[in-house]
Amino acid sequence: MAKIVIIGAGSHTFSKKLITDTLSYPELRNGTITLMDIVEEPLELIAAFARKLAAQQGFKTKIESTTDRREALADANYVFTTIRVGGQQAYQADLAVTSKYELNTGTTIGPIGVFLGTRQVPVILDICREMEELCPDAYLIDYSNPMAIISWAVHDYTRIKSIGLCHSVQGTAATLAKYIGVPYEEVSYWVAGINHMSWFLEFKWRGQDAYPLLKEKLKDHAVYSATDAQWDGPDIVRAEVFKNFGYYVTESSTIMAEFVPYFRKRNRPELFEKYKLRGVNSKATIKSQADADTELKRQIESDFKFPTQRSGEYAIMIVHALETGTPLRVNANVKNKALITNLPEGCCVEVPCLVDREGIHPCYVGDLPPQLAALNRTNINCQELAVRGIVEKDKTKIFQSLLVDPLTSSLLTIDETHQMVDELFAAGKQYLKGYK
Repeated sequence: MAKIVIIGAGSHTFSKKLITDTLSYPELRNGTITLMDIVEEPLELIAAFARKLAAQQGFKTKIESTTDRREALADANYVFTTIRVGGQQAYQADLAVTSKYELNTGTTIGPIGVFLGTRQVPVILDICREMEELCPDAYLIDYSNPMAIISWAVHDYTRIKSIGLCHSVQGTAATLAKYIGVPYEEVSYWVAGINHMSWFLEFKWRGQDAYPLLKEKLKDHAVYSATDAQWDGPDIVRAEVFKNFGYYVTESSTIMAEFVPYFRKRNRPELFEKYKLRGVNSKATIKSQADADTELKRQIESDFKFPTQRSGEYAIMIVHALETGTPLRVNANVKNKALITNLPEGCCVEVPCLVDREGIHPCYVGDLPPQLAALNRTNINCQELAVRGIVEKDKTKIFQSLLVDPLTSSLLTIDETHQMVDELFAAGKQYLKGYK
């Protein structure tokens, strides 16, 4: 029976989904779910949830929890990472610096993403080295950001079988189905690019090209500017990119605005209003997490019946396909081995993958439309320098990664970027020892 390990299990958002999805498959219920985190309180909360869910359904699934990572990894078959090293405290320290430069962004790229990578990558590489010793045939499936930077480092510096997963492909497919007014189950798609900047190369409804219908629907500004247009609010940025580059991108408008230099300009508040861009509200995030913890405790202690429907995340679908041989196609982040032929060989790409008992098989895509590859390359440049800088502990490469970052370079001078990087190194010095 499969042993599934979740590292960073105190991150309830993903852990609850992974546990519920695992128990939804009869073929996986007789295995072991091992929950690991370095902080005991949130770990035990999610362990209590897992035990109650299994007991409510009468399943015999073995639920383990531990703060010992090596104990968790021993004889694992699947290892999920959902970690954020330094937690909110380190993130707040980064935000305190970047806010001065109007560069408060998400955790994928840019100064916040790169410096999160300086904390995340060393820990995940340590996990991989322990896996090489304790469970060398296991799959590492990463849900942590910055996804592309982490996946690239794992592919280049370890021997572990690994992929990175995100829900932006299926999430965007559902959004596009809503825009054209059809059931999600009736659309199909072929998507490729890089994490959070993949492209719907094909979007079909009942087997027919649905892009003409989408273009017609998006002539109405109200369709994509509503507060509930997508999971992250108004979708104006992605609609603008679609109209000018010809293809729909996978991640939210808020995040897409961070990947390109067109939408966020210093001292231009009218652009934030025009594109309905929201700032980073970390206090709201902290409160939301605390409220979720309180509610989960209440549910565990009451007679609340936990729902058992699947989340739609790819993760446990992949485990099920590997265990049973049931064929599956998903999008995953993998090493570019002649998959997307006009993106750099060896970079991290997000492509369709076929999954069966024999493994995870990335699909050949060929050339992206040149305008899409050009946009992807601007982010890949930053990712590569960040990976090398993190692994080599090279402060200059970290600085250079932000010099070529599209948004940072559009807002800051070289001197300003240098000053910001120095301040970020000072703010995160407890995690950045040994850099030269």
